[in-house]
Formats: sequence, C-alpha cells, structure tokens
Amino acid sequence: MNIVLMTRSKGYSGLVTLCKKKLLALILGVFVILPGALLYAGYSVGISHMRANPDELAVAMQSELDVQRLQISEVTRTAEENMNALALKLGQLQSHVIRIDALGSRLTKMAKLDRGEFNFDRPPAQGGPVGANDANASAMSVPDFVKSLQELTAQLEDRAQQMNVLETMIMTRNLQAEVMPTGRPITRGWLSSYFGLRTDPFTGRRVHHSGIDFAGKMDSDIVSVAAGVVTFSGKRSGYGNLVEVNHGNGYVTRYGHCKENLVHVGQTIKKGQLIAKMGTTGRSTGPHVHFEVMRNGRHVDPKRYIHASR
Repeated sequence: MNIVLMTRSKGYSGLVTLCKKKLLALILGVFVILPGALLYAGYSVGISHMRANPDELAVAMQSELDVQRLQISEVTRTAEENMNALALKLGQLQSHVIRIDALGSRLTKMAKLDRGEFNFDRPPAQGGPVGANDANASAMSVPDFVKSLQELTAQLEDRAQQMNVLETMIMTRNLQAEVMPTGRPITRGWLSSYFGLRTDPFTGRRVHHSGIDFAGKMDSDIVSVAAGVVTFSGKRSGYGNLVEVNHGNGYVTRYGHCKENLVHVGQTIKKGQLIAKMGTTGRSTGPHVHFEVMRNGRHVDPKRYIHASR
C-alpha cells in the first residue's frame, strides 16, 4: 500500500509505502494502544485526585451510609408497626371468637341441642381434595392479609350480634314458657269435674264451676303449673286451704282444698315446684284439688292450658 503526503508550505509531496505488518501495527496503535493510554491517563488522574482529596471521599461514603441506615430504620419501623397492627387485630379476633364460643355453648344448652353436633370447644369439621391449581397458588400479600382480617372481624361482630339476639329470643321464650300456666297441678290422680255448668254435689242445682277438680289420694303432691310469686296462702271460705300464685302477664292460678300449704306469701316458686298436699278442706266431698286459672281477673277454662303442655 502506498500513501502520498502533500504539504502546502513546501509544495512537495512524499510517498510512503506500508506493508501488511506496518498497516496492522498502525491500526493496533490507533484503535487499541491510544484508547488504552487515554483510559490509563484518566484513571491515574482520578487516583491522584482521590489521593489528593481523601476527606471528600470519606464524607461521600459516610453520607451514603447514613442514607442506607435511614432507609433500613424506616423499613424496620414500618415492619414493626405492621406487626403491631396484626397482633392487635389477632387479639380482637381471639376475643370475638371467645365470646362467640361462650354464646354458642349457652345457646346449645338453652335450646337443648346435641353437644356432639354443636360442639364449640372444637373447630368445625372441614376437608376436600387437593385442587388442580393448589401447586401454583401464590402466597397472600400483606395488604390482602390485612383486608381479610378486617372482613373476618366484621363477620364475627355481625355473627355475635345475631347470636345475642337469638339468645335474648330463647331466654324470652323460656321465660314465657316458665310463667305460662301449662300442665296438670298434680303428679298422680284423675280429672273428676270440668269447668262450666255442672250439678252442685251439695245442692243438686245447676251452677257454674269456676275451675277443674283433680281427685287423688290424700297427701298427694300438688305442684305449680308455672313460675310465679305466691300472693295468698291460707284459709278462704269455700276453698279451705288455698294457695294463689301470680305468674305475671295477667295470669293467676289457685289451688284449693289442700290438706297442707307448703309455701308462704311473697315466695318465688318455679314451674313444677311442690306447693301443697292434697286434702279435703273447705266445701269438699273427698281428697282433690280445685284448680282455677284467671286471666286479667276473669276465670277461664283451665283445660286449654292443661292440654297446651302436650
């Protein structure tokens, strides 16, 4: 290869002949050695600059470390706050579950449900086959987890309110069942006279009978047909020894011709409690109890209340 060199000032030219080796050396020098020399020169200048300014390098490194420490501290604080919030939510959920378990146990007893079917001491039975996408399921993110906790908390609060209402309804129902006159006032005996018009056993005339008579053996048990408060216990004309019980809601029951009264005025009694012994005091032809039911001051047929317990 020939290279012609021209100069303007001298006005002459020169001829340079390059062989392949010289051409290769020229290319190597221009494209490899020269850039390398420039990089080395820049590196040397940088090193000399750093050596000349060690304080600036230390300050820069310290500033970077401070920034990283601040970032780590912020991340740690955020994580602690999230953990505290989750711990608080977990405590709230546990308290809700404890209250609901207690409510459920009370409702199971009040409603006389089978504990084997409704056992609040153990988690409910669950199961199912492995899903096709279970292996590829992704872990729940923190925001989704917190949202799920909030939804679960709202559901538990709603269920607790519903169970409280249900408990109140059952208690009211049980209370009404306790104070509503139902069943027979005796444990052993038979019905000997109905409510309404009948032939009086002493005069033979047709008169109104204000109650139902249950005959039995002397000293047989007489029990209250509902819970209430004793408002009279003593002798009364025609009734002999009489026990009167107020059950509220306008209901009053009377138990007459008793041999012996076993309760006193002001005493609170339960449904089915023994209150007297069967006798034949007062206007009576033999051992029996004269049973009356009054509603708002008026005598009503006790038969409907006796049959109501069946």
